[in-house]
Amino acid sequence: QVQLVESGGGLVQAGGSLRLSCKASGRTFSSYSMGWFRQAPGNEREFVASISLSGRTRYYAESVKGRFTISGDNAKNTVFLQMNDLKPEDTAVYYCARRRSGTTYDSIQSYDYWGQGTQVTVSS
Repeated sequence: QVQLVESGGGLVQAGGSLRLSCKASGRTFSSYSMGWFRQAPGNEREFVASISLSGRTRYYAESVKGRFTISGDNAKNTVFLQMNDLKPEDTAVYYCARRRSGTTYDSIQSYDYWGQGTQVTVSS
């Protein structure tokens, strides 16, 4: 059974930073591409960032490009999302997920296992 556990969320002022972590059970992380999504109240879940299993290819949503960085640590089976220059519109529950091989990086349907989410709140 695959388990993904996010941590690192919290309350931060606009312009601040947070680093989210997602620890995966088993060999999930080193064998699969991973992604981060977010969902704000009343909104659909949206793509934030993705990293390939090799770690060499990374994708970002336009709204976070230049502010967020996705990375991974195979030894720790953990994927990170470094979030800088946070804005109130970044407020959401953030989820990490495992992507099935050969699927598109920004589609929710491409991901088969999800964490429980971690709340990020950015105050103005």
